[in-house]
Amino acid sequence: YYVAVPFIFHWWPKTAAMEVKRNESRDDWMVADLRAAFELLLQQGEVDRDRVGLVGHCWGGRVAWLGACHIRELKVMAMFYGGNIKVAKGAGNPPPIELAGNINCPVIGFFGNEDRNPSPQDVDDYSAALTATGVPHTFYRYDGAGHAFQNFPDSERYRETQSEDAWRKVLEFLGRSLG
Repeated sequence: YYVAVPFIFHWWPKTAAMEVKRNESRDDWMVADLRAAFELLLQQGEVDRDRVGLVGHCWGGRVAWLGACHIRELKVMAMFYGGNIKVAKGAGNPPPIELAGNINCPVIGFFGNEDRNPSPQDVDDYSAALTATGVPHTFYRYDGAGHAFQNFPDSERYRETQSEDAWRKVLEFLGRSLG
């Protein structure tokens, strides 16, 4: 796989607190960054534009959902415990969940049942929004796991069994969907 990782925090000084970035983040900025990363990726000679997907964890899971709503050329989207999908970021931007019908690719998601953002109810709402708009999706939910269950440096959050299962499933999904 070729990978492009947009630095979504370039909008603020490096010294700005994460709370500032979280509070001031704007979805239109994220979409601009994702579009630029997508276009840069396509400029690489070996990249097949018909086999591009988007993967994100945590805030990146929300960003992946947002990207899938705005980059119709994507072939797949995978999100790991993306929260705040029901929350708008920036004046004039709708909550990403309201844009579910714009998603033009299959979605796979991984969530901990002890997570509070997204909560199990949030995940139900995500699934309902995708179902209502005909977006094919598969969500995996893990008992004994909360938010950031793949964050291996954090021994309080990391859940090896659930993490390894999610990695296996997402890699199978990407292989099957992107060829």
